[in-house]
Amino acid sequence: MTVRILIIDDDPRYHKVLARHIKSEWADAEVRAIRKTDRSADGPLIPDGVNPSDYHAVLLDRAPGGGDGLKYLRDFKRRPGFPPVIFIIDRGNELLAVEAIKAGAEDYLLREEINHDRFIASLRSAIRKHKRTSALLSRRQALDEACRFGAVKIRGHRFVRELGSGGISSVYLAEAGKDNSLVVLKVFRLVPEIAEAQNSFDRFIQEYQLISRIEHPNIVRIFDLGVADDHAYITMEYFKEGNLRAKMKRPLPAAKMLDYLRQIAGALTAIHEVGILHRDLKPANVMLREDESIALIDFGLAKQMTLDQEITGSGQIFGTPYYMSPEQGHAGQVDERSDIYSLGVMVFEMLSGEKPFTADTPMAVIYKHSNTPLPRLGGELSAYQELLDRMLAKAPHDRFQSAGDLLAYLDSQWPRQ
Repeated sequence: MTVRILIIDDDPRYHKVLARHIKSEWADAEVRAIRKTDRSADGPLIPDGVNPSDYHAVLLDRAPGGGDGLKYLRDFKRRPGFPPVIFIIDRGNELLAVEAIKAGAEDYLLREEINHDRFIASLRSAIRKHKRTSALLSRRQALDEACRFGAVKIRGHRFVRELGSGGISSVYLAEAGKDNSLVVLKVFRLVPEIAEAQNSFDRFIQEYQLISRIEHPNIVRIFDLGVADDHAYITMEYFKEGNLRAKMKRPLPAAKMLDYLRQIAGALTAIHEVGILHRDLKPANVMLREDESIALIDFGLAKQMTLDQEITGSGQIFGTPYYMSPEQGHAGQVDERSDIYSLGVMVFEMLSGEKPFTADTPMAVIYKHSNTPLPRLGGELSAYQELLDRMLAKAPHDRFQSAGDLLAYLDSQWPRQ
């Protein structure tokens, strides 16, 4: 390692004396001196192009350029990663040396009388301290970088990879806590001066408040809500098995469909009982656990039935057109029967491998939900036509009136084994 020392002093002859002492101990040492003529009258003490962190120690005169060395010293000590400072004083200014030590100087040096052994010992101590500090700073920077999720730094979590990004939030896989358990971080990009973003933020906070008070095996576990760098975030359960969409690349066995249907209906019963609508049921929002259980996620569009319309805005359409009920597609009044309709679309797709209504544009899909008859299932699947007719009825009053009614129907038609 090449020792690098920075001298801030106005006397070039003194620079040579200091350099001789340093190079007698470290022959390949690099010594750079900054004096008054090296900087403009109103410029900084350390000119542009000189990076103090490149040096192992700084030798600072008590009055560089006629200025206040103690003031400069205090400023240096506030800078992260600034190397240790040895303060240079004149004989008779020992009280100034005491002030320098209090201000954070590593040691002091008498200008008129340099004790070589003591000077080199001070430099060695400064170099060791700089190495330790640099290592800690590098580690801290590495940890800070590991805790960065996009533009946001979230302490206690380590970035693994980005899972997705939408209009109002980004989703990341992260390690959390001392056990490095995997969690999902959903980070909201808050732009509070924009009214639309504030409405989205309200829905984001509402997501946590609504879900966190529900304990149900088929609803995602929410661990925490926090704020970092003016961004809100939610920490939630991670599902390494992925979502239901991955299972629906081909039709599912009827028994598996009924299993998933019962679990999702049970989750809907739980959220509907506390006045929450999901409003965005689709395969991508149904996650799979290793034990074959499922859990609903992404309640970003959920809404308490008793909340004022000012949060979501009157006449706005939320959700995914393929799974959207006729009333939701036309921005009408929705209730729990709208979630049952969305679930019915998923049931049709699980059985047939196809969506019941498709078109080239979202509005054309919404039109079909309201006006096109439901396709009929043939063969053995016809046994589930009545179930689908009652879930996918155009008029809400012709559907199952609650998720509880749906579960009761399932138990009457296909009793649990």
